[in-house]
Amino acid sequence: MAALVIDHSVGRKSPEHHHEHRPATPDTSPSRERVAMPPVTVNGVAISRKAIAAEVQNFPARNAGEGWRAATRALVIRELLLQEARHLDIVVEQMTDQDGRRETAEDALVRGLLEREVRVPEADEDALRRFYENNLRRFVTPSLYEADHILIAARRDEREAFAAAREKASSIRSALATAPDRFAEFAQDCSDCPSGALGGSLGQIGPGDTTSEFEAALGNLAPGEISPLVETRYGIHVIRLSRRIDGRQLPFEAARERIAAYLAEHVNRQATAQYVSLLVGRADIKGIAVDGSSSPLVQ
Repeated sequence: MAALVIDHSVGRKSPEHHHEHRPATPDTSPSRERVAMPPVTVNGVAISRKAIAAEVQNFPARNAGEGWRAATRALVIRELLLQEARHLDIVVEQMTDQDGRRETAEDALVRGLLEREVRVPEADEDALRRFYENNLRRFVTPSLYEADHILIAARRDEREAFAAAREKASSIRSALATAPDRFAEFAQDCSDCPSGALGGSLGQIGPGDTTSEFEAALGNLAPGEISPLVETRYGIHVIRLSRRIDGRQLPFEAARERIAAYLAEHVNRQATAQYVSLLVGRADIKGIAVDGSSSPLVQ
């Protein structure tokens, strides 16, 4: 089940600190490898290889075949929906979004068909409160931290430099064990992070603001405690936790709109999947096996 995201990051970072510790973004670019597949038709209408090749970019996958099949299924289901919309003489005006982008005539047809044919019941107040009571942990604000750190920068793929950085950080950590009040001094003199000019202060940080290793180390510290050495792709960190602000339970009233939106989306996906499965079941599809739940409309 999808989690509700509560964003507390706005306005919490120190404006002087510009060094990011976010996880790296994986490479999801599609493969250019050519895939051998039989011709694909939907009720006699061919899905061209050119159209599939263009669609593959929207389906990053572990290998070319997987991406090709996902793109093909999406185009098959889109063709089914367009055929049904035309069969039912769906008439709908093209919409324009807030940025002035106008949807295509085909997108409008698909939207109009689903709006007309897919019925989505609205959750009542009892259902909303029941969901809240059964999922209290979802509606807790995340813990926040006020922390300082010293970074000895080095890349993991440069073994000698990384080992030297670890040795230097270890010496600093040993010195801090007997003189913890010198943390700001060491940060100013030794840290490779811009926060060093502030005595290592990172201000107030929360989930997602740092790398996973850094975040895990924060969670294991008590206020005033200095961490063991923490290795990330940026180098070696020595972290001091100044303050922890524990999360608090949100009242139902604060979560109501998000619960309603979540349940509406969940029910809409189920109803759309059932409708698409119905169309797939009565269609003549050749060249690929299609399951209605594989539609990007219900992912």
